[in-house]
Amino acid sequence: MDPRELLIALNSTEKTSRAALCRLAGVLEHWRHLRPAEATARRAAALGVPLRQLRRALEQVARAPELLECELRLAARLGCRHLTRLDPDYPSALLDLALPPPVLYCRGKLPTGPAVAIVGSRKMDGYGEDAARLFGRQLAAAGVTVVSGFARGVDTVAHRAALDAGGETVAVLGCGVDVDYPRGNARLAAEIAASGAVVSEFPPGAEPRAWRFPVRNRVIAALGVGTLVVQATLKSGSLITAHHALELGRDVYAVPGRIVDPRSRGTNGLIADGALMAREPRDVLESLSIGVQQQLFPASETVPEPEPVAAEPEREPPAGTAGKVVAALSPVSGRTVEEIAGRVGAAVDQILGALLELELAGWVRREPGPVYLRC
Repeated sequence: MDPRELLIALNSTEKTSRAALCRLAGVLEHWRHLRPAEATARRAAALGVPLRQLRRALEQVARAPELLECELRLAARLGCRHLTRLDPDYPSALLDLALPPPVLYCRGKLPTGPAVAIVGSRKMDGYGEDAARLFGRQLAAAGVTVVSGFARGVDTVAHRAALDAGGETVAVLGCGVDVDYPRGNARLAAEIAASGAVVSEFPPGAEPRAWRFPVRNRVIAALGVGTLVVQATLKSGSLITAHHALELGRDVYAVPGRIVDPRSRGTNGLIADGALMAREPRDVLESLSIGVQQQLFPASETVPEPEPVAAEPEREPPAGTAGKVVAALSPVSGRTVEEIAGRVGAAVDQILGALLELELAGWVRREPGPVYLRC
């Protein structure tokens, strides 16, 4: 079986954790031919995954032909295709992620032009709705692809506004592409797929569990050259998307709001931390890089200089073992898994699992050695 087919087969089940699968997909040739007896703790640590996850992945390799056949048959029935990280039309922007999705399930066709993510509160008010519609419509009319998360509220309004402007939009799901979530949005999904794409890294049938949405948010941030936050509370998932954008060196924009409105505390906080204030769509368009502006406006004679990258918004540290791991790490001096385990007082396998999840969430990064640093 070729590596591309193997990735599709491995991604079709959730026997291996999402973080471990993303890591192993990047080093496929280093482990895919291992015999079960060769799956040792030392080898797993070198690959950067817990031993139990390596063993689970090898079990799926043994079943790969059967899994692939079922997966291809299901994709044909759903009218979606697989984009693996080995394919030439896989979005190159996703390879900027520390843990790129091994496979994207795609309904429609991913646009290739410049994109901006628009995210915000599910419980928007009239002001948030007006702002999401204004930015979605005018950015799409200017030729910018609008990327969002297909949630109720700001996301849905931004997608709809882009379609109404005759533009392109991409919906990134936190569930399988065949799952009607949010319930009742199936018609909108079909419209998006007809003029853009509906994508997910999760296999068909995957339910919209809470943990999937922060994972999904990194893809939203990576697909855009910038992320616009319309309304967000201090604990909004939209701030996770903004954090990922900053980690990737993308610009973050925020629509200012009333200081007494909880839905504006997140966006106003981003602005205080250095995000670019977006009072109108022109603010976003004029801050785009020269190369992007030349794509959108070939005849333009003068292009403004891009603004500096915004400062990172503060996040609450994770709880439990993951929080202890973050506290044990330094942003400048890398530590091995064994050193971290000694500081935290936990088993190496447990630490590796926590590190994978933290890396996926943007809390830590892995460097050669391998050693880990706090982001």
